[in-house]
Amino acid sequence: MVEINLNDAEFFAFHGFYPEEQLLGSRFLVDISVGFRPTGNLLADEIGNTVNYEQLYNIACDEMKHTRKLIETVGQSIIDAIKSKYPFVDHVRVCIKKMDPPLKGKVGHSSVIITNFID
Repeated sequence: MVEINLNDAEFFAFHGFYPEEQLLGSRFLVDISVGFRPTGNLLADEIGNTVNYEQLYNIACDEMKHTRKLIETVGQSIIDAIKSKYPFVDHVRVCIKKMDPPLKGKVGHSSVIITNFID
């Protein structure tokens, strides 16, 4: 089993349930973990035998551009795009952290974690 991770990819986006959140925007950090059984020889040193973390970043970047009310929706969209691009993956885990959420007290971040195990 191989696991590829992308951690703390930072985005400024306009996700939020309340109209003010969608107007003002927030800073988000995204973590992605993808596990798979190699389909080719890793010693061949070919990017086609693995999951390219640059592509994981590009997928997250594209999905973060689409304003949504719930970060759960964003997370599931990222997972769906990864599964489409890399059908050989066994599991995908996405964590989206909303930095400094607009609450009455100081909170570092709120987060949603979605894990999808592919049969």
